[in-house]
Amino acid sequence: MKKFVFNLQKVMEYKNQKLENKKMEHAMAIVLLNKQMAKIDALRNRYDDINSQFNEKKISGIAIIEACQYSSFLHTLENEIKKEISNLNELKKNEDSKRKEVVEVKIETSTLEKLKEKKYAQYLKEAGKSEELFIEEFVSRQRITN
Repeated sequence: MKKFVFNLQKVMEYKNQKLENKKMEHAMAIVLLNKQMAKIDALRNRYDDINSQFNEKKISGIAIIEACQYSSFLHTLENEIKKEISNLNELKKNEDSKRKEVVEVKIETSTLEKLKEKKYAQYLKEAGKSEELFIEEFVSRQRITN
């Protein structure tokens, strides 16, 4: 009996390699997303610290020039946070698209795997039939020679 050969094995290997690449791309997108969220958190913490310093100084008394500097710096931090949130939203979209790509390729590979399993089951069935025929033929020949 000949060995089982799946005709689409090369295609399946290619799809599995493509799946691994897509998973790596998705992982990188998640890493970038997490870094961006950490960056935003750091900016917000800095904003909160500067704002609390400013509020303390307002209570104890502060020069107008220094108050303007605090206010300007806080405004700059607000704008930077908004910009980083915009970048975060872009990274979320990118991560979402990468996740969808992984799902699509996973569907393709699982379809090929199911087809391979089906072909292998069919191969085993045919191999069983072939062995049965061989045994029947062998028994028939034995009866004829006796």
